[in-house]
Amino acid sequence: MNHKSPSPTSTKAPVSPTSTIRIETFNQAREVLRSGNVRQAGFNAELLERFGGDRSHAPVLFQEGEAHQKQRSATARFFAPRVVTTRYRDLMERTSDELVERFRAKGRARLDDLSLELAVAVAAEIVGLTNNPVLVMANRLNRFFSPRNANGRLGAIAGFFARQHRMLTFYLFDVRPAIQTRRSKPQEDVISHLIGEGYSNREILTECLTYAAAGMATTREFIVMAAMRLIACDDLRARFLEADDAGQTEILEEMLRLDPVISSLKRRAKQDVVLETAEGTSIIPAQTLIEIDVRATNRDEAAAGADPNGLNPDRVRGAKVPSSLMSFGDGPHRCPGASVALQEAAIFLNRLMRLPDLRLEHVPTRRTNPIIASYELREAIITCGVHAVAGAS
Repeated sequence: MNHKSPSPTSTKAPVSPTSTIRIETFNQAREVLRSGNVRQAGFNAELLERFGGDRSHAPVLFQEGEAHQKQRSATARFFAPRVVTTRYRDLMERTSDELVERFRAKGRARLDDLSLELAVAVAAEIVGLTNNPVLVMANRLNRFFSPRNANGRLGAIAGFFARQHRMLTFYLFDVRPAIQTRRSKPQEDVISHLIGEGYSNREILTECLTYAAAGMATTREFIVMAAMRLIACDDLRARFLEADDAGQTEILEEMLRLDPVISSLKRRAKQDVVLETAEGTSIIPAQTLIEIDVRATNRDEAAAGADPNGLNPDRVRGAKVPSSLMSFGDGPHRCPGASVALQEAAIFLNRLMRLPDLRLEHVPTRRTNPIIASYELREAIITCGVHAVAGAS
């Protein structure tokens, strides 16, 4: 356990509750995330708590305790692995076929655009944002979550109003039509469920943005990262293409373990949090901000096994340690869409990697999205066939 302020509380060394504690080991991270004495502090949760008004219908990502458990149980039917396979696999396959064929016909494409369109198509079906063409909504969400950097005070003000305008556009053209349709004819999706729970239009908009940020955006980066690794290693790509569904998922989770999209998970201690460490019992005092370094916990040798910095789909991990370790979080707020992301990534990449002469023509720019503490990979240009040869010359 590391720290930015004085060391974490122990029986000998108290810590100021205004300090920030940094966790870098898997077992301690899991203790924190499963503790009933912490609350969500990432994804601007505390800002929303301060200015969000009525919290009875807060987005599920920000709920805690019984309210959160009830909402997660109610929406589990949209994300359970069996449901994903039976209800959404056909959409994943059909969309992947269309995207790969479009790329094959042109011979050149931006991988990050293809992955965004896929992620939005699948998430839109689950959430209920199906009134507009996927590509149109994907472009709107892309502008919302990847704004240009603003310089100076005037730039910050302009950026704020630009984000408000993009949010209003998303609401008017995507969210409100979906709500209107489902008020008259409910469907088996998240928006219909929220309407049934009495959520207002504004609350549904907030929930949709939450699903977009925590689901669509992160899945997009995951697919780009995994594709780059497969393109770069012939042996790994061959193994991936020869594997069954379970084997492909293992490879994807191992890649995600090494390069998690979300780099930091934050919690605020509501009460003292007791942790067992190698040095003994430590106590994190109430109101302390706890930052979990996902990349570090994923490379904790005690959990990941030998050679934690290497890529090994056959690695022997610690007992009850998931393949991707902390990449999807843990505890009550563990990502509900993990099975969605893994399945759609496997389906799409299984098709993409079979194209002849597939190459990465332009290494993408990697930047940070501070809102969700993730990386963004942009302008990942891929080529195939005769275009790959021309692009490489």
